[in-house]
Amino acid sequence: MERIKSVLISQEKIAMRVEELARQIELDYNGKSPVVVAILKGAIIFYGDLVRKINLPLRFDTMSVSSYGCGTVSSGNVKINKDLTKDIDGEDVILIEDIIDSGNTMKALVSLLAHRGAKSVKVCSFLDKPSRRTTDFKADYIGYTVPDEFVVGYGLDYDEKYRNLPYIGILQLDNDEAKIV
Repeated sequence: MERIKSVLISQEKIAMRVEELARQIELDYNGKSPVVVAILKGAIIFYGDLVRKINLPLRFDTMSVSSYGCGTVSSGNVKINKDLTKDIDGEDVILIEDIIDSGNTMKALVSLLAHRGAKSVKVCSFLDKPSRRTTDFKADYIGYTVPDEFVVGYGLDYDEKYRNLPYIGILQLDNDEAKIV
């Protein structure tokens, strides 16, 4: 944890914002039973906290997608590593994401699920980094907008590390790492 330069969003602020997002989703989906899809792996902690706060009859599913390959910058090509387990034709779907960077992955997933017949597809992202956007995409629900820093914690990782931090921290990158971010 010595590489954490600073705490950007505290555990307490995370809990408060998750509660607020849950209330908004409840209002928007009152009387409905949406399919709530976690985008693995990064969103799993946010997803777990969020769905436990939503007082609606939710149905769960997961997807694993990649667009980064081995790097830290989106390739723009979205690959589905693990697809949904159920048909979403005619369903209201909420995609739960950890962070929206370029916007390419979420834009592609929304389009894909709409093509598969979803009644509606909305995106709830814990973090949004609009300074890195390369496509026209905006999430329907956003926890926090963050600066163009490499953030970790609360599910977000660097080289599969730091996901378990209970807060969002800014990672101190060495010179070689900073060149590729």
